[in-house]
Amino acid sequence: MRFIDALASLQRAGRLHRSLRRATHGIVWLVLPLALPAMASCPAASTTDLAHIKGIGEQSALAEGQRVTIDGVVTGEFLGRERLSGFYLQQTTEQGPVGIFVYAPELAEHKAAQVVAGQHLQLQARTGSFRGNPQLQRVTQLVTCDSAGELPEPIALSWPQDAASLDAMEALLVTFPEPLTVTDNHDLGRYGTLALASERRFRPTHSAAQAAPSPAPLLLDDGSYRTNPDPVPYLNEQGTRRVGSTLDGLTGVLTHAFGDYRLHPTQAVTFTDSNPRPGPLEAPGDALRVATFNVENYFVTLGERGAANAPALERQRGKLAAAIAGLEADILALIEIENRPDALTDLVEQLHQRTGIRYQPVGEPERHGTDAIRVALLYRPDRVEALGALHIDRDDAHDRPPLAGFFRSVRGGPEVGVVTAHFKAKSGCPAQGDIDRGQGCWNERRVAQAQATQRFLDTLREEAGHERLLLLGDLNAYGAEDPIRTLVHAGMTDLIARHLPAERRYTYVFRGESGYLDHALASAELAEAVQQVHTWPINADEPRFLSYDQQPDDTPPSPFRSSDHDPIAVDLVWP
Repeated sequence: MRFIDALASLQRAGRLHRSLRRATHGIVWLVLPLALPAMASCPAASTTDLAHIKGIGEQSALAEGQRVTIDGVVTGEFLGRERLSGFYLQQTTEQGPVGIFVYAPELAEHKAAQVVAGQHLQLQARTGSFRGNPQLQRVTQLVTCDSAGELPEPIALSWPQDAASLDAMEALLVTFPEPLTVTDNHDLGRYGTLALASERRFRPTHSAAQAAPSPAPLLLDDGSYRTNPDPVPYLNEQGTRRVGSTLDGLTGVLTHAFGDYRLHPTQAVTFTDSNPRPGPLEAPGDALRVATFNVENYFVTLGERGAANAPALERQRGKLAAAIAGLEADILALIEIENRPDALTDLVEQLHQRTGIRYQPVGEPERHGTDAIRVALLYRPDRVEALGALHIDRDDAHDRPPLAGFFRSVRGGPEVGVVTAHFKAKSGCPAQGDIDRGQGCWNERRVAQAQATQRFLDTLREEAGHERLLLLGDLNAYGAEDPIRTLVHAGMTDLIARHLPAERRYTYVFRGESGYLDHALASAELAEAVQQVHTWPINADEPRFLSYDQQPDDTPPSPFRSSDHDPIAVDLVWP
């Protein structure tokens, strides 16, 4: 024991290799750090059990810094500086199975051969904690108790579980026999985590007001708490892991860290691409296709809200061009373009260069409103004729005014009025006043904008002499929230709710909840001419690290994660 303690002391002081080389003339590489030869049984009785260390049962938890001798079965090995720098032990006690994490960075360079899943070990260490979770640390002895070693049977769980049940299983080996669904991948590139649930989680107000909140997800972690893992884990052969992917038989160690319940897998994770990447939309044929797309801050002023530099802007242009080409829209309602004339001019020219499609803006590409971003209407002159001037809603409720134009197919037929709008976002919340009351902050402002937009629609009806109107854009309100209800109550038809099944009614994923902030609403006269409504899921289901601003310069352009919103296309029957 004195020799082992001396080794540990030398290692902690950073002198282990140097001292052993002097003492053994370089034979250090034949010595396993902190290890004794395998033994048929544990060499000594344990001084306590894991239940006592963690305070489970009638006894209180041991204070931190206590020296203990403890044994248990390894359920998960995560040694190494790129991982958790330790392993999990599990033990059967009078209170049932108990698990604990053993923090052992001293084993990072020379992984101890005994630390393998299923091995029964005894160790001497001190009690400690990490972010409120008990753990063992400062290991000075590590021995094999027997050679047979068997993993305990993982505890079968369903999801969701209540917090009390999960706390009782913290640090235990568990398995999920039923399929789980990826419901969020925002932090996959940043932290190597995926949020899982029994099914895709939807925003409570996306389809039914006052719906119950969806249960919190389980985080599938990657056996580490590092940032920016390289390579990014859990990707398929296309280099993505989409929301909606499913996995069966997930097995690992359950823990709670950084505010979430997490599972570090101990077996290979097998995914099914239940929500594969879609191909381009089918061509509209004889229909007139009108689409809306939030292009996520297309700025030619570098270093502002859009691209940070010229290479990033090139990647953004390539992705947007691929997405817009795949839409095959005759009329485009675009959201989040920098509010300066040359930004819209640049985007139109870039689309032409990269797709061969010549779009024409309705009206001059001038500044509209007071916000840093604006909306725009584009059309294809080879398929559509623009009638009259651009109409602007100058109501004081808007800082980025809605725009409207009237169009007719070059083949003739009736006119259609297309209105595009971008209501105030749910971010930048005030401390008082228009605060979040269940529909995000600034809901009163969005309701006022909806009312103003409805008045604008009424004015367009009078000026155009008919009621064939289509309202498109990012209204920053989910389908059952007050701004949308205001427009529907005034006679507009929610085309997504009318034409798409519930599981496809989303264009955006926020904190693991899907829903549609982007909308297509038609007047009663136009609603009957709607042939088909498409949401094209090329963005919201894709992980954030695939965005243009996080990819290498030589990344081939693709439509996937060209924005954080999915585009919507509406096909109208055209005589």
